Amino acid sequence: MCRSILPHTYDARSGLPRHAARPIPQDARCPVCGMFPARTPRWAAQLIFDDGAAYFFDSPVSLLLYLQDVGRYSRGRLHTEVRASYVQDFETGTWLPLDSAWFVHGSDALGPMRAGNLPPFRTRSDAEAFARRHGGQILSAAPLRRALPDALRRQAPHRHGARPPGR
Repeated sequence: MCRSILPHTYDARSGLPRHAARPIPQDARCPVCGMFPARTPRWAAQLIFDDGAAYFFDSPVSLLLYLQDVGRYSRGRLHTEVRASYVQDFETGTWLPLDSAWFVHGSDALGPMRAGNLPPFRTRSDAEAFARRHGGQILSAAPLRRALPDALRRQAPHRHGARPPGR
């Protein structure tokens, strides 16, 4: 049984700008897999729509899967409504805009689902240093936004709202 996960609305009382990265609510659930991102904050990511509504993700892979098919995971939402997306620097926990981060694919770092993932870094040199210690190749966000490597794309847990062929 699939269940819709609702976004967290913007709260002006937080003092944060509408589209700034936010702390992860304890009750936030990833709209891709249903996990609780606050339980694995080192891997967490987030996305904010024009209206300030935010989704939180258990990993960069889940965020990228979501961005590649927004309507699949959030009926009625469009990719053009996404205003900001963030990942956390793997070493410092600092929020970074997705498009400025560098990722390591194929390292020995296992994400929250105990599978390969994409640890993000603030600089290419930080990602290279990590890859020297843990293996993997360096990627920017641009190619990952277009398509994830096959091994990561298979991590999509199920087809939210998908219809059987012929329906």
